[in-house]
Amino acid sequence: MLIVFGGLPGTGKTTIARALARRLGAFHLRIDTIEQAIRMASGADAAVGSQGYVVAYALAGDNLRLGATVIADCVNPVRITREAWRATASQAGVRLVEVEVACSDLVEHRRRVETRRSDIDGHRPPSWAAVMGRNYEPWDGPDAVVDTAGREVDACVAEILAVLSIRPLHGNGGRP
Repeated sequence: MLIVFGGLPGTGKTTIARALARRLGAFHLRIDTIEQAIRMASGADAAVGSQGYVVAYALAGDNLRLGATVIADCVNPVRITREAWRATASQAGVRLVEVEVACSDLVEHRRRVETRRSDIDGHRPPSWAAVMGRNYEPWDGPDAVVDTAGREVDACVAEILAVLSIRPLHGNGGRP
C-alpha cells in the first residue's frame, strides 16, 4: 500500500507519518530528507525543483514492488505531484490512500512553524511568510483530511488507521 501525506509545512505531517510508519512497520519516505541530500551532494543551497519528488517516486515504486507499505511524507502541493503518486501506486499495483494534514488553528500553526528546529543536517525549515506564500492547490477528494489543531498524535494516527480499515480501495475509479 502507498499512503501519501500532503499539507503545508508545520501541520504535523512528519510527526504523524513517523508514528504511522512505526505502527504499520512501513517504509517512511520523506521529501525533505531527499531534497536536502540533493542539495548537499550538489554543493548548492538552492531549491531542487522536481528532483526530490522524482527520486521519491522511484524509491517508493521499488519498495512497493518488494511488498512494503510506503508512507510518502511531502507537501504534495499541486495536482501534478498528486497524479504522479497515483501513477506510482498504479504502476506497482498497490492500494493508494491519500491523507491531507491541516492545522485549522492559524495561531498554533504559526507557532509550530516559527519554533520548529530541523532534524535534518543543513536543512532550514521555511518561514511563516514562505509557508503562507506557497502555491498549494486544493485537493480533489483525499481519503482523509486530518486536522491536527489541538490534537494528540495518537488520535491523528487512529483516524488514519480507521480510514485504512474501512476503505478497501482508493475512491478514484476503483484503481488499486
